[in-house]
Amino acid sequence: MNPAAVTTGSVPAQAPSSCAKPVPGHGRARHLVIRIRPVHVALVTLLVASLLLRLWGVRQGLPYSYNSDEDFHFVPKAVGFFSHGLNPRYFLNPPAYSYLLYVVFDLWFGGAAAVRHAYSTDPTEVFVVARVVAAGLGTVATGLTYLAGARLFGRAAGLLAAAALGVAFLPVFYSHLALNDVPVLAGVTLSLVGVAMVLTGGGRTGYILAGIGIGLAAATKYTGGITLLCLPGAALGDAARSSWRAAGARLVLALALALAFFVLANPYAVLDHQAFLSGLSEQSTLTGGQAEPFKLGMRPGSGIVYYLWTFTWGFGWIPSLAGLAGAVLLLARRCWMRALVLLPAPLAFLIFMGSQQRYFGRWLIPILPIVALLAGFAAVETARWLGGLTGSSSARRFVAPVLGGVAAVLLLAQSVAADVHDDAVLSRPDTRNLARAWMVQHIPAGSRVVIEPVVPPTWVAGPGGRPRWRTYPTSFSRLDRTGRRLAHGARAFVPLDEYERYLFPGLLSRYVRQGYCWVMVASQQAARAFVTPGVVPGAVAYYRALKLRGKLLYSITPYARSARPVPFNFDWSFDYYPEQYRLPGPAILVYHLSGGRCPSR
Repeated sequence: MNPAAVTTGSVPAQAPSSCAKPVPGHGRARHLVIRIRPVHVALVTLLVASLLLRLWGVRQGLPYSYNSDEDFHFVPKAVGFFSHGLNPRYFLNPPAYSYLLYVVFDLWFGGAAAVRHAYSTDPTEVFVVARVVAAGLGTVATGLTYLAGARLFGRAAGLLAAAALGVAFLPVFYSHLALNDVPVLAGVTLSLVGVAMVLTGGGRTGYILAGIGIGLAAATKYTGGITLLCLPGAALGDAARSSWRAAGARLVLALALALAFFVLANPYAVLDHQAFLSGLSEQSTLTGGQAEPFKLGMRPGSGIVYYLWTFTWGFGWIPSLAGLAGAVLLLARRCWMRALVLLPAPLAFLIFMGSQQRYFGRWLIPILPIVALLAGFAAVETARWLGGLTGSSSARRFVAPVLGGVAAVLLLAQSVAADVHDDAVLSRPDTRNLARAWMVQHIPAGSRVVIEPVVPPTWVAGPGGRPRWRTYPTSFSRLDRTGRRLAHGARAFVPLDEYERYLFPGLLSRYVRQGYCWVMVASQQAARAFVTPGVVPGAVAYYRALKLRGKLLYSITPYARSARPVPFNFDWSFDYYPEQYRLPGPAILVYHLSGGRCPSR
């Protein structure tokens, strides 16, 4: 194929295979002849495959958003900007992703009125657009990971790093939801490209990209700012190559840009600073567990251990071990500058996040690109070492592609298998959609029903948007956590995560006295009571009494036939990673009660 001459300064023709000093002035813009190489074809193929994995099953659950964070935090905020102004008045999560959705919605639907109409009448398209934006940003992050890896370790390592991130289970699954967990990777990986340029002689451009990326990442998800810890090490490398004064000035520029772009993407952090500080405080309280020392359904233990376990499935056993090997290899070869750039951030992240009392696998996503870079480096160096054992240069030229293919298979096999299984599951009807269809056919409109908080409020809507059934107010209770009646007229607010703390067998008698004859139970709630039964004995007794007193008329399971149920877990009960899953959603049971105002059935 004919070469095309272009002006570029982004990716070196061939980065050092180990940690040799970069060529002085390397990375400055200059005219180069770039040929279409197999690595470029492989990269395009990877990006297309990465995007397709993220789009397969992207309509899962709709028109209902069953993820409470997706249903509450981002899409509704973006739609609200059209009516209530751009102040989110909510900073539990930073608003950059919501602002991006606001712009995309305006362009896609053609104005505020069209957006509000679509969201209020049939939100399917609104959520699909938002999820596609998340999937697109995840794919962009894959490409940027390649650029960072190519600068640091060469094209082959960059490609393997991008592949490891592009198919990793956690980023692929969360690309199916309109959350900020995957969009933050665009800023994270942009900052890594800048840091890599700084370290390899990219000059001021590297600092600019790093600063912009850090600011945008932190404005998308606060923990995305972790790559700020990568920048000082790169600046030290720059200072050793040029001068301390010049490197210091450029470092100040990068930090200023990080702050500026954080404010640009989150302007009300300054304009409404009291609400911003309050949101940060609330986020810290919830993450640290100060608001509620024990989250129902979460097994007590070490957060660090939990995150290390998450690596084994959320990123994959082989990529995780390769990332560890890459870190060890950098230290063993005394690649101090690259080690100083890549190692402090993930270590600090694991120590800080693992010390919190609440931990979820998706919170690990911001550091996955760094681990992917280390894994790509280790894989290439291992293949290079094995190739060197063959002796002659002609044999090495033949063996090198074979070893590269083997490395790719080992790095990607577990994740690809999990992605394909999970996407197939997501492409099928959610158990809650199937349960609702049965209830529409068998429970008369206007009936009183008890529905556990695993569905959004719109789930019970009928024609014209009016509720099809009268639902028991599960978000309020006239009993306290011990089952004692509150003062006359008083009601306690029941948060979603605290639902089981307010369940007692006596509620069943209240249901039938008030005519709530139907009770829908979902494993994503009920199973929390049995993870640590001694914590909520009232809930355990409630479910056992319901099983004895109610008549089971409908049940559906998300598991394959004869498969054992998956024990409750705040990751695997919601992302459907285990192979037992056939459908998305929880197990659903619908009971009918008799007695009081409930006729026998």
